Amino acid sequence: MNIIPQIADVMQIVLTTTADCIGRLTGFVKRERKLTGSGFVQTVVFGWLAKPDASIEELTQTAAALGIEITPQGLDYRFNYEASECLKQTLESAAGALIADNPVAIPILRRFKNVYIQDSSIVVLPDYLSNIWQGCGGSSEKNTQSSVKLQVRLNMNTGGVNGPYLQAGRVNDLSSFLQNLLLPKGALRIADLGYFSLENLSHLDTQGVYWLSKIFSQCQVYDPNGKEWDLKKLLTNYCDTQLDMPILLGVKERLPCRMLARRVPEEVAQERRRKIRADATRRGKMPPKKQLELADWTILVVCVVLINTDLSLIIFVDEHKANDIVTSVPSDLLTVDEAFVLLRLRWQIELLFKLWKRDGKIDDWRSEKPWRILCEFYAKLLAMLIQHWILLSGCWRFPDRSLAKAAQTVRKHALHLAVAFASFNRERLHEALEIIVRCLSFGCRLNKRRAKPNTYQLLLEVTGDA
Repeated sequence: MNIIPQIADVMQIVLTTTADCIGRLTGFVKRERKLTGSGFVQTVVFGWLAKPDASIEELTQTAAALGIEITPQGLDYRFNYEASECLKQTLESAAGALIADNPVAIPILRRFKNVYIQDSSIVVLPDYLSNIWQGCGGSSEKNTQSSVKLQVRLNMNTGGVNGPYLQAGRVNDLSSFLQNLLLPKGALRIADLGYFSLENLSHLDTQGVYWLSKIFSQCQVYDPNGKEWDLKKLLTNYCDTQLDMPILLGVKERLPCRMLARRVPEEVAQERRRKIRADATRRGKMPPKKQLELADWTILVVCVVLINTDLSLIIFVDEHKANDIVTSVPSDLLTVDEAFVLLRLRWQIELLFKLWKRDGKIDDWRSEKPWRILCEFYAKLLAMLIQHWILLSGCWRFPDRSLAKAAQTVRKHALHLAVAFASFNRERLHEALEIIVRCLSFGCRLNKRRAKPNTYQLLLEVTGDA
């Protein structure tokens, strides 16, 4: 499937028609002038896509390439509240455009109607922006009052992204817009502890959606006869090396589960406890007793959901933090070994956030002016979203893709893409995108590792497709 026409169409709509309309609605454009809403959005998006730390002078050169003549002083003057709202609303429009490629050639992922990873990442803003984006607060008086949380759901089969949707840093992940965004029946959702809710997971079960996430250690565990068990006592008495038994999870929900547990080597358990204590010391709190007690085991649980009669929920204790993790997957669809490997996919969205921050510099700016900072933040996020669309067309289908290497290639061609975009020539834009795609098809790959295999290697090895 060639998604270049789709990318070109969405870019044209978002960066021209939508940006011009929002520019007028937000008051950024009050009368006809050289710098339209679309001209401003294209200037900063393509400018910071090509060079994330570009100066005002360099942005005016991007504007010149787009056919817009404006001085550095004139462009700097346009970074105001209305400009930030124009970029924010354009970003919101782009976040709803779902572009996806052909499924990646990893058999274990194709067992599901797509595998989705859901997570969030926080960008800390200057404290004087707390009236726009309220932060989490904290013991420090500086850099705690304002932050933005990026909510993203990534389809690991096709690369499609829902988001980034923005919310105040202090808002709980359970309130995320993504929580109410339906998934297809037969899909697998992998999410972190912030999204854990037995009520929400029960809803996913009734919708026919499998799920994998951490679990709160406070969750009550019962045997099939309804007897409540202390998890530490249960594991101590019955898990010398490995345990496989049915349980019920939650006081009200009583989700039918099959608990799987493995005892870890003593040195691993000691290292877990050291990290738990260090984290508690950093936070000025006592180390959680239950986490310390459960550090001796890696735990999985298999839950029966309502898709068919043999589905499973998996709970996994993180090797470093001893935090329980849960998932719902049929036992005949996923073995225990496969479940452990599949859980590693959770870090792929962390790598995406890392790419946006390290290479895209979405959390870095060259000004102390509040509206300029917000404009730069929104524009860079929009640039990262467009970058991701282009990456999909060129390298997502390869299991060993390197998004970091691919992003470098996109940046090299960003100004060429901007010039083609400004030509209003559809064929020229397609040609520019096709050139980037051809370049992405060569060299943007991960090197195989023997000692510490990449996630894609483990995903292929576990099904014998390496």
